[in-house]
Amino acid sequence: MRFRTTILQGGKTATGIEVPDEVVSALGSGKRAKVLVTINGHTYRNSVAPLGGAYMVGVSADVREAAGVKAGDEVEVQIELDTAPREVTLPDDFAAALDAEPDARATYDSLSYSNKSWHVLQVEGAKTDETRQRRIAKSIEALRDGRAR
Repeated sequence: MRFRTTILQGGKTATGIEVPDEVVSALGSGKRAKVLVTINGHTYRNSVAPLGGAYMVGVSADVREAAGVKAGDEVEVQIELDTAPREVTLPDDFAAALDAEPDARATYDSLSYSNKSWHVLQVEGAKTDETRQRRIAKSIEALRDGRAR
């Protein structure tokens, strides 16, 4: 399905697009449908989320950069149901740390795709090995305590 919309900005950096009610209904997967969104030829995975009486899909800084858009731009959006499994690839060092801590591994395995991704992105976003190891340790501690983050 295609529609035109404006990239909205909320706060300093949060941006998103409003998905028309009829599009959400046509997707046929409830109010929190998992979707593939294409803006300016760039496709990414996301979920529709009800927010303040509207249905929204986030447009992260990485997506805005890849699509060459910014808040306030009017864009054509293609959106479709995403039925592919959502799996997170663990970096070897993070996987080894999880395997060494059974309670942390059990918590990690029970997390949603977005929470698993959050941990992996924290690790992969480190610029130095010292920061990477510190972030792995922090994730392991939270997960061992049964916390998602």
